[in-house]
Amino acid sequence: MTVDEEVFLQQILQDRDLLFRETSKLKSQLVSYENFESERVSYQQQLGEKDQTIKMLLQKVETLLRKIWGKSNERYIKEDPQQRCLDFDGLDLLPEEEELATSARQEIEQYKTIRVLLKVKGHPVRKPLPESLPREECHIYPDDLDLEKWTELQPEITEVLECNPERWYVRRIIRHKYALKDKSLEVEKQIITAPMPVLPIAKSYAGATLLADICINKYVNHLPFYRQIQMFQQQGISISAATINGWFQDVADLMRPTYFRLKDLVLSSDYVQCDETTIPIINNEKHKAIKGYIWMIRAVMWDLVFFHYDQGSRAQKVALQLFKYYQGVLQTDGYIVYDIYENKKGVLPIGCWAHSRRYFMDSLKEDKARASYALEQIGLLYDVERRADQEQLSYEERSELRCRLSYPIMVVFEKWLVNEYPKVLPKGRIGQAIKYTYGIYHKLTRYHLDGRLKIDNNLAENAVRGIALGRRNWLFCGNHEAAENAAILYSMMGCCKASGVNFREWMIFFLNNVHNYDKDYSKDLAELLPHNFKLQNPNCNSTLS
Repeated sequence: MTVDEEVFLQQILQDRDLLFRETSKLKSQLVSYENFESERVSYQQQLGEKDQTIKMLLQKVETLLRKIWGKSNERYIKEDPQQRCLDFDGLDLLPEEEELATSARQEIEQYKTIRVLLKVKGHPVRKPLPESLPREECHIYPDDLDLEKWTELQPEITEVLECNPERWYVRRIIRHKYALKDKSLEVEKQIITAPMPVLPIAKSYAGATLLADICINKYVNHLPFYRQIQMFQQQGISISAATINGWFQDVADLMRPTYFRLKDLVLSSDYVQCDETTIPIINNEKHKAIKGYIWMIRAVMWDLVFFHYDQGSRAQKVALQLFKYYQGVLQTDGYIVYDIYENKKGVLPIGCWAHSRRYFMDSLKEDKARASYALEQIGLLYDVERRADQEQLSYEERSELRCRLSYPIMVVFEKWLVNEYPKVLPKGRIGQAIKYTYGIYHKLTRYHLDGRLKIDNNLAENAVRGIALGRRNWLFCGNHEAAENAAILYSMMGCCKASGVNFREWMIFFLNNVHNYDKDYSKDLAELLPHNFKLQNPNCNSTLS
C-alpha cells in the first residue's frame, strides 16, 4: 500500500469516526423527544389559541376605534341600491310566505321612492331672536352729517345677541314687628312679628334659585361641584365644597319622598323600557373606583323616567325586587336577567332591534355578504316605522301596517337565521350576531302586536345618555349614598327632559312648594312632578328637551 493510499484510508476512518460520534449524540438527544408528536400538537394548539387571542384583541381595538372616531349613525345604507333585498335561496319557504315578503318589500321600496321625490330641499333661514328678550338700542349716525342738507330715511336695524354674567344678589327678608300700645288689653302676645317664610333648607342662606342652579349645572350641564366653586370665585363669591355637598344632600332628601312616588307611578304603567349603565363608585376599602350599575325604567306612554341604584349591583335579584309586582310589557335588550320574566304571568317581554342591528354592524368587515343582508332586512322594518311616523298613523293603523308589511319580512328573516347559522363560525362576529338575534327573536317580533310598542329601546338609551356624559366630567360618586342621591336627581331631571319642562323653572317651583306637603297627608306628592307642573304651566317648555 502506498503512502497516499494510507493517508486516504486514515482520512476516511477519521470521517467515519466523526459521523459516528455525531450520530450517537443525536440519538441521545432524541431520547428526550419520544413523545414528540403530542408536543407538536400541543404547540400547534397554543399557536392557534394565540392567533384567536390576537384576532379577538384586534376586533376589540377596531370596535373602540370605531366608537371613538367612527360614525355615530346606526342606519345602514347599502352600497348598491339595485341589489336584491330578499334572498330566498336555500330557505324552506311556503309560496304564500315568499309572495307576502316580496310584496311587502316592493311596497316599502315604492313608498321610499315616492317620499324622496316629494321631499323639497329648503334653504336655511336664520331664526329671529326671541321677542321676550329686552332690547337696548345703540344709535349710530354717519360722520360729518349736516341735517340741513339731508333727510332721514327708515334706518337699517341689525340685532346682535349679547350676554352678561350671572347676577348675584342677596334677598333680605325683613319681618316687621309691632308692639301693643295699650298694655292693659288682654291679648295672647304683646309683640307680634310677621311669619318667616319657609326656606328650602332650614337655617341655610341658600335660596331656591341657587340650589336649582347648582344641581342643574351638575346633573344636566355636567359641571362638577369643584368647577362651579371655581366659577363662583371668579365672580367674587366664596362657597366651600363641604357647604355645597351638604346642600346637595339636603336637596336629595327633600326630593326622596317624591322620588318614591315617581317609582310607584312608573311601575304602575303597563309598558316600560329598562336599561342599565355604569357609574364609578369609590371603594374606601380598596382605595379605588369600582364599577357600579344604575338602572333606568321609563314609562313610555306617560313620559316618566325613574333611575334606581342598589349598591351598584346588576344582579338578577335587583330586577326581581324592582319588578316584583309589575304587570305589563317590559322592553329590554338581551341581558339574561330578564329571561325569568318570560314565564311570569301578566308580563310580556319584548326585545330591541337596535341592539341586534349593532351586532350585524360590527360583523360587516368579517362577513360583508351576510351582515349586509341582515342589515337590509332590519332596515326594511325601520322603513315601515318611518312611514307610520310620517303618516301620523294611530296605534291601530300602525299595528295593521306592521302586520301587513313587517311581519312577512320577519318570517323570512327568521328562516334565514336558521339556515345560515350552521355555515358560520359560532365564535365569529357574524356567528354571535345570528345567535343573539335568533335567541331573542320571539321577543323581537312581538312589537307588531300593539301599535303603542316601539321597535327598539332607544328612548331608554337616550335617557341614560346624560349619565354617560356626566361621568366623564364628575368622574365618580364618593360612596353608595352619593350614588343613590344622584339617582334621585337624574330621575327628576329625566322627567323634565321627557316632558319638555324647563329644568330651572320646575326645580325652583319644587323647592318653594315641597314643604307644603310636610304635614298635609291628603295631598299627593305626584302634583310636584314635572309632567303635572307642565299641565299647570303650559308655557314652561325647555329648549334643552
